[in-house]
Amino acid sequence: MRLLLITVLMLLGTLSHASDTIIRLATTTSTYNSGLLDAILPTFEKAHDVQVQVIAVGTGKALKMGEAGDVDLVMTHAPGAEKAFVDAGFGVEPTGLMYNDFVVIGPSADPAGIAAESDLAKAMASIANTDSLFISRGDDSGTHKKERALWRDAQVLPDFSHYKEVGQGMGKVLQMADELNAYTLTDRGTWLAYESRLRLVVLVEGDKRLFNPYQVILVNPVRHQGLNTAGARALRDWLISTQGQQLIGDFTVNGKGLFTASANQ
Repeated sequence: MRLLLITVLMLLGTLSHASDTIIRLATTTSTYNSGLLDAILPTFEKAHDVQVQVIAVGTGKALKMGEAGDVDLVMTHAPGAEKAFVDAGFGVEPTGLMYNDFVVIGPSADPAGIAAESDLAKAMASIANTDSLFISRGDDSGTHKKERALWRDAQVLPDFSHYKEVGQGMGKVLQMADELNAYTLTDRGTWLAYESRLRLVVLVEGDKRLFNPYQVILVNPVRHQGLNTAGARALRDWLISTQGQQLIGDFTVNGKGLFTASANQ
């Protein structure tokens, strides 16, 4: 799989050397765990005779890799952190790509009683007030940033005894939450990719605060020498092209679409 390949390459130090035929993309675990990139990138690679090296980490780590010039572009989903990245001069040409949403999932028994709650802030407060088990990514990812914002909206400090930060990607967190009958926050794309393997159910969805936009940002070539900016721009342009957007919109798991292409909206 792509992630295993990239891990080996990183150990060998090959990611520090740019090549015209290699484009280094740091992105979120949600785009990787969902299967989206494995589904669409081969079309681009074949057409352009290049290899896209995908490094799947949390948004915070992806942006740090961009700051260090270790990648050519990033694909992330944390608008506030992305704006800071661009404003500080680390990224250029931010471009909207697609969106989905976040959902709160948990055990069907629902010990916090949030299934009937239409107010997301009240649902988060109920999880804390009942000291229910909540698995947090705890990894400075886009999902983790969103989760912290939701606790703030609920005026809750997540320090209750059954709040657990695990420092893992979305797929691993879903598996852990399922094994422990816990609540968690997940992007819908990864949820749909894992849903058939889990006992957990969606309990809260649809609140406007759960909107989850993704964008691509080129790493600023003025900051670092040796970046494959031409390749990064070509990949960005393809992702927002009619073909790229159609492939994103057409990507499904078990007949359900995971992302809505939005570059032309």
